[in-house]
Order: sequence, then C-alpha cells, then structure tokens
Amino acid sequence: MKQVLEQIGLRALRRMDPEDAHGWAIKALQNRLAPAPGPLTSDRLKTRVAGIDMPNPIGLAAGFDKNAEAVTPLSKAGFGFLEVGAATPQPQPGNEKPRLFRLGADGAAINRFGFNNDGMETIGARLKSACAAVPVGINLGANKTSADRAADFATVMAHLGADVDFATVNVSSPNTEKLRDLQGPAALAALLDGVMQVRGTTPVFLKIAPDLSESEIADIAVVARDARVDAIIATNTTLSREGLRSEHAPQAGGLSGQPLFIRSTRVLAQLSAQTDIPLIGVGGVGSAQQAYAKICAGASAVQLYTALVYGGLSLVGDIVTGLDRLLARDGFASVQDAVGSRRADWL
Repeated sequence: MKQVLEQIGLRALRRMDPEDAHGWAIKALQNRLAPAPGPLTSDRLKTRVAGIDMPNPIGLAAGFDKNAEAVTPLSKAGFGFLEVGAATPQPQPGNEKPRLFRLGADGAAINRFGFNNDGMETIGARLKSACAAVPVGINLGANKTSADRAADFATVMAHLGADVDFATVNVSSPNTEKLRDLQGPAALAALLDGVMQVRGTTPVFLKIAPDLSESEIADIAVVARDARVDAIIATNTTLSREGLRSEHAPQAGGLSGQPLFIRSTRVLAQLSAQTDIPLIGVGGVGSAQQAYAKICAGASAVQLYTALVYGGLSLVGDIVTGLDRLLARDGFASVQDAVGSRRADWL
C-alpha cells in the first residue's frame, strides 16, 4: 500500500514545477509521509569508509537535502549514509529561477542552482538537533560573491566539522562561475591545506568533476594523496549533452542521472587505478546493478539522487537488497571484497 501511495505522490509531484515539487518532497519527509524501513543492512553490506562505519554502502548525494531539513527521516529511509548541503558561510539565494529541469526521456535532470542555501549558521543548528540513524556528512561550498572562495571552505569546515561524520570539499559544481578552476593542482592544494588545518578529526572528502582528462585525474590523485584526503567522490554533474533527447537538453547547468553513468564510472575507474584513497561513486545510479558496477569499478560506497526523482524513496530499499543479492551471487563475503574487481572493464 505504501508503494502505491508513493507512486501516486510521484505522479502528482511530476505535474508540478520541479523545484516546487522538491520542496513538497522535503515537507513530506518532515511529516513522515515516506518509506521508513530504517537503516538496511546485512553482514555482507556493512561497510567502513575512511574510518566511518556504515550499515550499507548506498548513500544520499548532496543537493537533495541542501539545508539539513530532513536529516532524521532520511536516515531512516534505508540509506547507509547521508550528505547534506552544500553549505556556504553566508546564506545565498542562488541563481534565478527556473533552474531545475527534468529530462524524463533521458532519466536525467539539469540544474543550475548556484549553491542556494540557508547558510552555515542555520544548517549547523539543524544538524545539532537532528537524530540521525546513519553517518551524516556536509558538502562545503563557497559564496558566489566571496573575495576568497578558497577561504570559504575552511570557514564552513571550522563551523560545522564537529557536527558531522565527514565533510566534502566541493570544487566541482559547474554552476558557480570559475569554481572548477579550484581543481587545478596548485589552487586545490592550497584550498585543501586550509581545510585540513581546521578539520580537527573530521574526515575530509574531495568531490571531483566528470569532465576531466586523464592527466587532470592523475594530478588530482597526487594532490589528494599529498593533502591526506580521506576519500574522493567521483563525480559531480557534467556539462556534456551527448545523446540527450529531451527538449530541455540545451538548458545551461549540470546534467545528472542516467546519461552520466558511463562517463562518471570511467573517471572512477581511472582514479581507482591511480590511488589507494577510498572512492565513492556517484552519477547515474538508479538500480542495484549500477551500484554494483560502481563498486566493481573501484568504489567503496555509492551515492544517488536523481534516480529518486523518478523512482521515489522506495528505490533505496530495492537497490540495497538487490546489491546484497548480487554480492552473494558472485561469492563476495563483503562489499570490500568486490571493490575494483572489474575495474579493467572500464579502462
């Protein structure tokens, strides 16, 4: 019955403006009108990434709960971990609307939000009051008008680091002008140094773009190693529009969802071949098979977001239980045993 009601709700939300629909989805979560099976787990699924114990390796990517408004109910939706944000030092409205577009024919979305969020003070207060059943991380961002964007990351880290299980340096969003310039080796090393100086004991992750050359991936691997980054998230949204069918394909912004799967998984595999740093795979995950493919390409854990727009939160349980069956089918006693087992297929 709950799945039937969820499908009815999804159909209703799809008739609405995408950003308004997302707002109603957050309200539904706050009012407990969503699946809540609790953290799903098994001996095979229990995962440890960068010293963080997770009941399963399926996480929620940043951007879904930008302002940490639904941490408690989301932590009971079947995920093994959550990432909220991005948070910036000061609140900011982001780019002008409309800025979110569904590409139903492609199983995708394009957004150009521009780090709209309530700011680190408000987000921090919500994190303190949340009762999360799984690990929670914060995605660090920079204000669009900041005179020193690199310093913004350290500012948010210092303010929120003690209230989360990990923090992600996000220099890979395509929706803030010149932000991706911070992925260059020198700029990235300096930025990470600033974050590391104020992190305390909180693990620091780095989120990279899918639109990188092999040499750029190699450079990032070296910088991340030297900075002692705890994990790398591969990848953010893409600027590519290859193969799209939707009328919204020409819209500016970052593309997420199914068209990103192959591109992001190849970057993941390339990175896996060059570093021992734990990797988290994200981009186009909408099924247990795709989550498993990310793990076999080199990911220790996986995140999703856009697939929830089309499949609803019940999709989380389907992916988690399906992944458990796939691991068992192939004789893996744990997620870790499967990590990188088919990396060569993507190189």
